[in-house]
Amino acid sequence: MKANKEFQDQLENLLKQYERDVFEAQENGYLKENTSKTYLLHANNFTKWCKGDFVPGGRNHNK
Repeated sequence: MKANKEFQDQLENLLKQYERDVFEAQENGYLKENTSKTYLLHANNFTKWCKGDFVPGGRNHNK
C-alpha cells in the first residue's frame, strides 16, 4: 500500500503520540518492557506498510 503524503504525515504524528502513551504506560507499571516493544514494533510496521516500505511476511517471500 502507498498512502498519500498528507495521510503519512498525520500517521507519523499519531505514531509519535502513541509511542509517548506506550512509554508512559510502561513507566507507570501498566506495561512490561517486552510488551511495549511488541506494541511499538507492530505500530511501526503498520506505518511502514502505509508508506509502501513494508510487506507482511516479506522476509519469507524469497524462500
